[in-house]
Amino acid sequence: MTRKDPASANAFDVAIIGAGPIGIELAIALKRAGVRVALIDAGNIGSTFLWWAPGTRFFSSPERIAIAGVPLVTANQDKATREEYLAYLRAVVQQFDVPVNTGMRIARIERRGEMFHLASEERAELRASRIVLAIGNMHKPRLLGVPGEDRPHVSHYLRDPHEYFGRRVLIVGGKNSAVEAAIRLHRVGARIAISYRGEAFDPKRVKYWLRPELEWLIQKRRIDFLPRTEVESIDDVGVRLRSSGSSGSSVHPVDDVLLLTGYVQDSALFEQCGVTLEGDERAPSHDAKSMRTNVAGMYVAGTAASGSQRRARLFIENTHVHVQRILRDIAGVDVPWKVEADYAALEEA
Repeated sequence: MTRKDPASANAFDVAIIGAGPIGIELAIALKRAGVRVALIDAGNIGSTFLWWAPGTRFFSSPERIAIAGVPLVTANQDKATREEYLAYLRAVVQQFDVPVNTGMRIARIERRGEMFHLASEERAELRASRIVLAIGNMHKPRLLGVPGEDRPHVSHYLRDPHEYFGRRVLIVGGKNSAVEAAIRLHRVGARIAISYRGEAFDPKRVKYWLRPELEWLIQKRRIDFLPRTEVESIDDVGVRLRSSGSSGSSVHPVDDVLLLTGYVQDSALFEQCGVTLEGDERAPSHDAKSMRTNVAGMYVAGTAASGSQRRARLFIENTHVHVQRILRDIAGVDVPWKVEADYAALEEA
């Protein structure tokens, strides 16, 4: 592939914004195909995993989240922890000698002629013939919009479980993150209550090995369950909960509040570049066979292709195929490792 501006050290064939697993895998595939690629991230590689609580395990088995044909091996053959996966990503980047522009937040992208110009406050401007947005989709918490949501004892992220020992914690939510947090915090000695707007936990929304344990803990009254309730306000005394179908409310005393109600994508770069965002989840418009967006020369990869999904349809294991599609479209070759068809055929459609 011929580079458009060979005289400049800051000009590339492809710029990938987002150094998560799929961004890294795509950078490796393009580099091995002879494409000059820049991999860019506002943080460091795998930065989304840094806000996971220490010791958090992936729901996916190791082979499903391994990248670039490099096996992910855990000491006990169990699912990888956050720490194990970050170590794995570092090793893969080093093995393939992938240069990563870390700490480089792209604030502006402009199309000038045949090149995209990528500007940030931290580094000199980069230029690329094509751009891949692999930015993920969990940039900000999905806010409830209630009074007191910004108080110091309220968080949308689970911290180190040890910090909650002996404390009264109200968890708001009913999906995997809320259920897992309830179980983990119960195990470290926190007093847990769960507020959920539903009647019961949906077996399609909670992993099959988590739900039975939580339901047993609730049945044995080791965790309090407050079904059909929604947060009305939060203050220093507690959380005021409103019961569905009732005009009344009650105050639940707490030391900490965890609002684990999901996350949303920061779509600013898509909007700035003119990518069409579709539906309530504002998913970027793209061609499923090539991952091209409606903007010429711009692609989307990984979970970024889903927008602010309320139910996870795209995740690491079924987006490896995005790497194959983009590589074929740009370089006309296949990835030099096996693409597992079973993983690609999961819920993506």
